[in-house]
Amino acid sequence: MIYDFGIKDAIDIFLVALLLYYIYRLMRESRSVNVFVGIMIFVVLWVIVSHILEMKLLGSIMDKLVSVGVIGLIILFQQDIRKFLENLGAHRRFMFITQLFLREKSDKNVLRNKETIMPVVLACLAMSKRKEGALIVIERFDSLQEVMKTGERIDAIISQQLIENIFFKNSPLHDGAMIISKRRIHSAGCILPVSHDLNIPKELGLRHRAALGMSQEYDSVVIVVSEETGGITMAIKGELKLRISAEKLESVLTEELFKKEKAKK
Repeated sequence: MIYDFGIKDAIDIFLVALLLYYIYRLMRESRSVNVFVGIMIFVVLWVIVSHILEMKLLGSIMDKLVSVGVIGLIILFQQDIRKFLENLGAHRRFMFITQLFLREKSDKNVLRNKETIMPVVLACLAMSKRKEGALIVIERFDSLQEVMKTGERIDAIISQQLIENIFFKNSPLHDGAMIISKRRIHSAGCILPVSHDLNIPKELGLRHRAALGMSQEYDSVVIVVSEETGGITMAIKGELKLRISAEKLESVLTEELFKKEKAKK
């Protein structure tokens, strides 16, 4: 049988390949690549059994698994799907659509974000100049309740002076991490998961490994102030941004918090 292959089929194949590529990227960021490979193997087997070999009994069983499995995958990967849709909505090509819905509240959100971000930026800048170590975690989409339980509850308004006092070298909480949740300083002295990635530069200490591990385990933004060099580092989605300026820190925090605000709408 000769199949009439046209431009519509080429576009169809391209769009499916593009979709699979973005799904693979999403799975890789959430460290679920093995799950993605397993799903692809099952789909290939299903196509071979049901549509090529036309095995009725096994094909019908696999058809049922596919129909029920879609719902199961949505439940299992709801956080990853939400992140994918959030990134899609935050794409520059679709920003004009977002602005239609957020125009009335954009000024208010910018002001609220500034009230959250500026004390953190100013505190990091001051601690950087004095070479005081700091580890600050800002909650995004994933709940950090389990990590918060490892420290002391603060529940205070974000202020530059309070942040500097927490990380003052004689403070009992300065060795742990401070966690910001819902625009408040929720906890301090928290213990973070440490990354064992062998590619981390040897000159980076335990704070940097904890920041990387935290960003790998949870959807959060982590800021590190080095006690040795005074350099400011950020960890986002399992990647370290080394030696960033205060201006860069402010812009990245503004962008990340703006994404969170849009996803809530």
